[in-house]
Amino acid sequence: MKRLILEMGMGVDLYGGDYTKAACRAVRDAIGHSSLSLFRSCGFSHREMQVKVTIGVQEPGKVDADAVAEQLPRGNPVVTLVRGGLNVEDTEHGDTMVIAAASVEAFLPVDADAWKISMPSDDG
Repeated sequence: MKRLILEMGMGVDLYGGDYTKAACRAVRDAIGHSSLSLFRSCGFSHREMQVKVTIGVQEPGKVDADAVAEQLPRGNPVVTLVRGGLNVEDTEHGDTMVIAAASVEAFLPVDADAWKISMPSDDG
């Protein structure tokens, strides 16, 4: 399997300290600007795609990994939760704003030797 796609995103829950909500928003941010036309162009099936999602939040144990995986419309996701992200305390109102970071990596079973990047010729 070769990693062909890497996207990053950020998600925030402003009121309520919901780590899962922030994590889901981070994944949607990461994939929201992507179009995986590579699959159709190269004849790959989305079912072959392995997706590795890494979520960074201050309290990884408070994230529902299954809910995060459901944000991905295609592929076979594996969600890993790590300590990261940021909490911003609103001491005046007793709230915590949760900021989550996400990386979404897509892997396909490709033969790296079958691909070659070529340089344009000087006469073209």
